[in-house]
This record gives sequence, C-alpha cells and structure tokens, in this order.
Amino acid sequence: MTLIKSISGIRGTIGGTIGENLTPVDVVKFTTAFATFLLEKRESTASSQSDKDNLRDADCSTKDADCSRMRMVVGRDARISGDIVNRLVCSTLQGMGIDVIDLGLSTTPTTEMAVIQQHADGGIIITASHNPMQWNALKLLDRTGEFVSGEEAKRIVELTESDELSYATYDKLGGYQLYENAIQDHVNAILNLPLVDKDAITKANFKVILDTVNSTGALALPVLLKALGVNDVTILNGEMNGVFAHNPEPIPENLAGICNAMNRSNYDVGFVVDPDVDRLAIVKEDGTLFVEENTLVAVADYVLQHTPGNTVSNLSSSRALKDVTDKYGMTYTPSAVGEVNVVEMMKKTNAVIGGEGNGGVIYPELHYGRDALVGIALFLTYMAKSGKSCSQIRALYPDYCIVKKKTELDSSVDLKAILTKIADKYANYQVNTVDGVRVDFEDSWVHVRSSNTEPIMH
Repeated sequence: MTLIKSISGIRGTIGGTIGENLTPVDVVKFTTAFATFLLEKRESTASSQSDKDNLRDADCSTKDADCSRMRMVVGRDARISGDIVNRLVCSTLQGMGIDVIDLGLSTTPTTEMAVIQQHADGGIIITASHNPMQWNALKLLDRTGEFVSGEEAKRIVELTESDELSYATYDKLGGYQLYENAIQDHVNAILNLPLVDKDAITKANFKVILDTVNSTGALALPVLLKALGVNDVTILNGEMNGVFAHNPEPIPENLAGICNAMNRSNYDVGFVVDPDVDRLAIVKEDGTLFVEENTLVAVADYVLQHTPGNTVSNLSSSRALKDVTDKYGMTYTPSAVGEVNVVEMMKKTNAVIGGEGNGGVIYPELHYGRDALVGIALFLTYMAKSGKSCSQIRALYPDYCIVKKKTELDSSVDLKAILTKIADKYANYQVNTVDGVRVDFEDSWVHVRSSNTEPIMH
C-alpha cells in the first residue's frame, strides 16, 4: 500500500494506515494544505485591501455568492472511492471559508477548463488517472487551470506537516454549488476552435466505437461526438461504476476488447481513453492499433499544416514528433516527463502543439492541459478534410518501435547510484540528465527514470 506526494499531487491506495495510504485523514490534511497555500498566495499577491477586493471577478457564478471570497472547482472520475473523497474535499474547502463549484462526475480537462471559465482561484481533480481502481488521487490546479509547479507542490507538502493549519469560523464558512453544465461548456469551446470543422465531420458520416473503461469518458465523449455530428457511436465499458473492465491504462496490451469488436463490424475509427479522459489511444478501421505514441504525432501533423510553430513532447516520447516538426521547418524540444514540465517548455518555446507519448495532447489554443476530447475533435477533422482513412494517416509516419518496461522499487534501491552508473557508462554518447538518464544512440535511445505517480522505475 502506498502514498506518493509529488508534482502530480497526492496519490495513493484507498484505506489502511494514516500517512501510508490515501485515508480520509490524508485527504483532509492535503486539501487543507492546498487551500492554505492558495490563501497564502492570494494574500501575498494583494498589496492593499482594494487589490484583495479586485481579486475576485465580478461575474460570480451564483447570484448570492460572496465575490470577495475564494472559489475552487472540484471534479472527479467514476472510481468507487470518488464520491467519498469528493465529499471530504468539498467539505474541507468549505471549512476553510472557500466557495466550492462541484462538477460532480467529470474529466480532468473539463475541470481544468471550468477553472478558467468560472474565474476560480484553483481546482482539485479527484482521479488517479491510469492507476488501477484501488488508487485515487488529488491533482491540484492553479487559477489558470494548470497544474501547480514543482516548487509550489513542495510548499504544499510542507504545509501538510504543519501544526498551524486553521479553519474558518462558523460565520465565514464557504458555500457550495453543484455545476452540471461543465462538459457542455468544454465541448462548446472545442467546437469554436478554427481547426475543428464540424461540418466536414458531419458530412463524413463516421462510424465510431469507444472504450471508456467504466469511467467519465462515457459521460463526456458522447456529448462531444453528438455535437460534432457523429451519430453512429458504440460504447464499450460505458457503465460509470469505477469497476474497470480491464487495466485502465490505454496501452496496447489492454486494448484487445475494442480491437476484437472492430473486427466484427465496420467502424471508421476507435477511441480509447483513461478514467479521467486526458489520454487518448486510437484504433484503426482494421482493428489494429494506431499506438498511443502516434496520437500526438498525427494531431500535431494536422495542426502544423495550418498553424506553423514549434512542438514539445517529453523525453520518453517517440522521435516521430521531431520528424513531423522537421518536415515543416519548425523546432522540436524535449522536456522532462510530467504534464507540468511539458507545459512549461511549451510556453518557453511558444509551441503550438505538444504533449506526451502516452496519448496526451496539449493544444494551447484551447488550454494548457492534456485533453482527449480536443484530440478526438482534431483527429476526426483531419480524417474528414484529408479524405484519408485512419490507416492511411498512420502510414504517413515512421514505423518506429518503442518498448516500455516497469520495475517495482523498494526502499533499498539507490536509484541515484543506478542513474549515475548508466550516465557514466554511456558518456561517449549523447546523455540527457534532465529527468533520470536518457541516452541517444545513432538510431535508437533509452530513457531510465523513476515514476512521478507510482513506486516504479521506467
């Protein structure tokens, strides 16, 4: 049983011992620490009482809301523990004097978008992403709808150990609002993107199959596809009960079900998402895998055709994105693994598209977050406007092979010593130590690093 605190928030297995697992006490402590951090940040930003009064946008989301008070958005995936954790989080925030905008069942990108659209001070997404059902997590967002930085995460972890955390008095408790239109608002924003062509998609009359792995993709993706004019949609694992029908990570070894289903009928494309819908895998019309490493590559190819600019992906992603970027005479830059690191590099290099080779597409025209919904909309537009099948689009990119292995770690492992030995051994090659150790050979590469979200080495 495990509890991990990192730039990805707090993540752990449900139940067990306080401080060693994600228990109700740990949820409350971490939520309190995050709220305290945001209150500290808000206080330091406001140099005068008039500044504090102006911190809240006048357009409050509820008629009777106190516009001078902090507001936070909360969303969750469909995990079994999600409802309990959600109530703990919302009640704790209210106990801190913060107004809560609760999206209920939602997706990570929808929650990120809602922070922006609702002019909130931050947000918490209750999801362990691709981890198995016994896990859950709190992912933390700032007022821009982006994940907090590594330095900010360190401060929040420090605050969890503080004895000076305090709550609001009875007359200053926060309010609560259930906001059920967030997914539709997210979809509407996608439809307004210049590179999303609803008419072309509608005219193409696509037949689509989805695997939503018993979580909130079953809620969000049908809304998106209907809005795009896709009416022939089949959903596998669409019961939002949090009992995942297979390992929820959308990687080849977990996708046999949708591949077999495509072989039994004539679909144009299949889409698979993880429980919080920020990762996207594609299945070709013949039931074979597009492979999640190529999701970002294909979407970037379409974006770069219409919007020349730079690209970013993490050090563990396929070289194919660099190949596509080179084709358009633009610059590709690698980053450390982790969405916050990719976003930081995208901003630094003014990238027009970026993400991670795990199927994470980040399209800053919409927002700086991995978003399977915008990935689907852009990919379907690419198919519709090019007239190419899924297989024909995949054939445009190199047939690189990538092998991903995981090794469990225990407390006796000196990972730093292992990484140093690897870097020393291959010092005659191109070595990158930004995140673990990556060694680039003439026609291949290897990347060894510890995980931000699990006690394993990749």
